[in-house]
Amino acid sequence: MDALFIPTENDFRKWIRDAVKECLENTPQKSQNAAEAEGPLVSRKEIAHYLGISLVTLTEWMKRGLPFHKVRGRVFFLRSEVLQYVKSHRPRKTGI
Repeated sequence: MDALFIPTENDFRKWIRDAVKECLENTPQKSQNAAEAEGPLVSRKEIAHYLGISLVTLTEWMKRGLPFHKVRGRVFFLRSEVLQYVKSHRPRKTGI
């Protein structure tokens, strides 16, 4: 009959440390330059002011697909994503 292996606290610590290390090594990381190119996150108030719209209008745009990011329950925007969205959703002028 085989002996029963009962792991110790140190065994668990090592297993957890190894699992976390493996996850971090296998997670793709953005390069520093890519993160800098995106720019810092901008608040709702700042992006509404930048776009010249009200917070109510900003909320409507978010419902229609304006990209945003939630961090700890707060909403933020990347200026580059907002500009791309606005450019691609600009109303088309029809020629008369």
